[in-house]
Amino acid sequence: MKENKLSGSVPRVKGENRNREPSARSRSLGLSGIRQIFERAQSLPDVIRLEFGEPDFDTPENIKQAAVKAIERGYTKYSSSSGIPELRRAISEKLERENKIYYDPKSEIVVTTGATAAIYNALLATLDPGDEVLIPDPGWATYVHAVKLSGAIPVPYRLRKETGFSFEREEVQRTITGKTRAILINSPSNPTGSVFSKDNIQSIAEFAEENDLFVISDEVYEKFVYGNGDGTANFSPAHTGQDAHMSIASLPRMKERTVTINSFSKTYAMTGWRIGYAAAEKGIGEAISRINAAANSCISTICQYAALEALTGPQESVTNMISEFKRRRDLLVRLLNEIDGFECFLPRGAFYAFPDVRATGMNSQELAMFILNEAHVALIPGSAFGSEGEGHLRLAYANSYSKIEQAAERIKKAMHSKLS
Repeated sequence: MKENKLSGSVPRVKGENRNREPSARSRSLGLSGIRQIFERAQSLPDVIRLEFGEPDFDTPENIKQAAVKAIERGYTKYSSSSGIPELRRAISEKLERENKIYYDPKSEIVVTTGATAAIYNALLATLDPGDEVLIPDPGWATYVHAVKLSGAIPVPYRLRKETGFSFEREEVQRTITGKTRAILINSPSNPTGSVFSKDNIQSIAEFAEENDLFVISDEVYEKFVYGNGDGTANFSPAHTGQDAHMSIASLPRMKERTVTINSFSKTYAMTGWRIGYAAAEKGIGEAISRINAAANSCISTICQYAALEALTGPQESVTNMISEFKRRRDLLVRLLNEIDGFECFLPRGAFYAFPDVRATGMNSQELAMFILNEAHVALIPGSAFGSEGEGHLRLAYANSYSKIEQAAERIKKAMHSKLS
């Protein structure tokens, strides 16, 4: 039986039941390592949850009240497939002010059902079946799924611990073929917590230009940058240190080949609201809007008014949340480095620690399940994020300071028992 070249899955077998089988496309999407841990954790008592990338903060009150007011004012009808004009204007102003990119709110910004839909729509707007897309390894598992669903082919490019999980141009150049159409980047990174430096972003831009590639830039963790290499925090959009976030579309000649992806989920603790956006030059922006209309008609109008308040209202909640995440990061990394067999660098962004656990002698899936079963701490094996993630674990410090202390102590005891 031949393998499907696009999805890597086995096609349907001819026979009386073949029309009742799920599609080859759906069968190409396996259960992720994250979901496996989640399902097992449901059956255990007193589990400390460090597996999901979801802020434990509540959505700020002013944002919730904006949604209530939208309902009371009758803003409950369909909106434009690209989003309400007020929100698109606010996004445009935000991108120009903070990211140094101007996007026309009328034709270059599309509001989507979270960043996941923005990425999927961007892939559909820029790729044809059989095209190849370079995706980070380690990288968010959904990238592989989204590329496969689009009919394109995911091609991993290595991000190595030895270089701080930075972009290595010569290494990535080896993955280029005549079918390569786009590269997907994510900085700050899920799962590694790394932040591409300005020089790294410039190198990616030159690489994309020389190879005539689209760039799909996932920037959902842009606010979660914790320092300038000297241990100090700086949350200002004007921050220009090496640890500052930089949007690749702000570089010369890059806007026309880049789709900028962002979301309200992380920055404003709005994961359940499911609202994000894609920004791209007019031709691609209008293509994304058409795809958005075909797939979703439009996004919840109520949630859009909440997102509008998130962007235009007080920002203290963002600063406070990021300050607390930095405090948790510092605690978790210190405690992880006290555990036998663990070595953890200081992540500069996002809210994940990615310790190297090869010294334990266990692969990441075995170790993650051992810690879950013995210590009742849920975390994710690095193998869930690609072959380069093997030998690591991902822990989200999106839980309370005290819970992180408890989790680290449990893991320490379990590992001491295992390795002694």
